[in-house]
Parts: sequence; C-alpha cells; structure tokens
Amino acid sequence: MRKGLIFLAAILAVPLSGCLQQIAVSSLGGIMENGFTVLNEEQDLALAELSGASNLKLLEAVLKSDPDNEHYLLLASEGYSSYALAFAEDDSADRARLLYLRGKSYGMKILLHHKEFADAASRSVDEFSNALHTFSRGDVPAVFWTAVGWGSAIGLSLTDPSAIADLPKVEAMMKFVADNDSSYFYGGGYFFLGTLAGSRPSLLGGDTARSRSYFDRCLAVNKGNFLMTYVYLARSYAVQTQNRGLFEECLTRVDTASIDILPEARLSNAVAKKKAHLLRARIDQLF
Repeated sequence: MRKGLIFLAAILAVPLSGCLQQIAVSSLGGIMENGFTVLNEEQDLALAELSGASNLKLLEAVLKSDPDNEHYLLLASEGYSSYALAFAEDDSADRARLLYLRGKSYGMKILLHHKEFADAASRSVDEFSNALHTFSRGDVPAVFWTAVGWGSAIGLSLTDPSAIADLPKVEAMMKFVADNDSSYFYGGGYFFLGTLAGSRPSLLGGDTARSRSYFDRCLAVNKGNFLMTYVYLARSYAVQTQNRGLFEECLTRVDTASIDILPEARLSNAVAKKKAHLLRARIDQLF
C-alpha cells in the first residue's frame, strides 16, 4: 500500500506535458475519493492515523499539479480538519491549530473563487454574512469545512483577541449551513452551533438554552448514531450548565454504542469513543 502511494506520488513529480499531466492527475480523482471513503470506514485508530497522513500528502501532491481543483481542495479541507480532531488535538494544541488552519486555507480557496465573498471576506460581520447569501446549497460543503477548520483553530486560540473576534463570522457560516442543508454531515451545522453556544459564558455570547436546542436538532438528524454529538453535548452544554448527570449519560451512550452503528463513519465514532474516555477521566475537574 505504501509503495503504491509512493509510486503515485513519483508519477506526479515527473515533468509531463500539460495535457498528459492533466490526464494523470484526473485519473487519481476516483482513487483519492475512494481512499477517503475507505478511511472513514476504518475503526482501527492507529491504522487510520498512518493512512490518513499518507492520503493527505498524496492529495497535496495532486494539488501541486491542479491547484484550483475545487474537488481536491474540498477533500484537503475536510481531511486536515478531520485529522487534527482525531489525531492531534488531544496531544498537541499547537499542532492541531496549525492543521486546522491548513484545513481552513484549502476551503477558503474555494470560497474566494466567488467574487462577492472575496470582496467581503475581510470586512465587517454584516457584510460577510450578506455575502454568504450569494452562495447556494451546492456550496454548503465548502462553507462547512472552512468553518470547521477556522472555528476549531479559534477554539484553541482563546487567549488571542484577534482570533476570538472572528467567531461571529464562523457562526454566520454555520448558520448558512444549517439553513441551507441541515442534514449535511449528520447535522453538522447544528452540531457546531450547539458547541459554539454551549462552550462560552453568556458574557461572551454563549446561550445554553440555544445550545441544547441545536444539539437536539442535530440528534434528530443523525438519530444519535453520530456519536461525536454526545461527546460535544457533554463537553460544552453539560459542563457549562454543570449537569453532571447529563455529562455521564452522554458518555455512557458513546461507550455502549456499537462501533458499527454508522458503518460509513466508523472512524468518527471510534474517535468519539476515545474522546469520551479522555473526557470521563476529567470529570472531577469539570464538576
């Protein structure tokens, strides 16, 4: 497997004519797509970590030859943020932050192809939010994964006022996702909005009632099968409201759920089980 990846990367490194190079790059599209699909079905975290890193570097090799390909950019945005959450965040906040920002940057390259958004990207929150309305349902994946990388990096930079100042823009992006495709990524828009509202005190824009409402809507979408929902319900809302009973109930749901409850997301659910274990170990510090 590793020899195959190295061979493919070597092919991409060979100087080719423009047409031939494009054919070679295009032929990898299905391989890359299938690679990430298979990776998401993996439950062995050690194997997934090694495979994920290889897939991401091969994907970047492809992007060297086709840097504006929105399909590959989206895979890179999703891939780096997912890798940071699964394999970096619990060990090194600094490393995770850099990986999240890489995920954000790949997604932002897609969004900046839209002139209205590009013009408003660095402006006020209101102008930024208005520009989001020029996108359509088809743009939801790029908006979502850009916001995941951006928002997660901010979550690891809470001592940086300039980073925190961007949170309203991330929130606006997730509201766009929830309004235009509430089912995307197992209710991902609601999941992220619930976390944002539940992780902050009211003085900083938190709202526990709103947080619980978002999480309930997320669970209605994924029927409780996307276990990370319970981890973040516990980590944000339950901790913020000091509801120890709910905290333990959520983690127990994760612990006792079958890893095959959502076969296409075994990796996410395996990561959720790992995070639930780490979170439970901190219960006396949190309550």
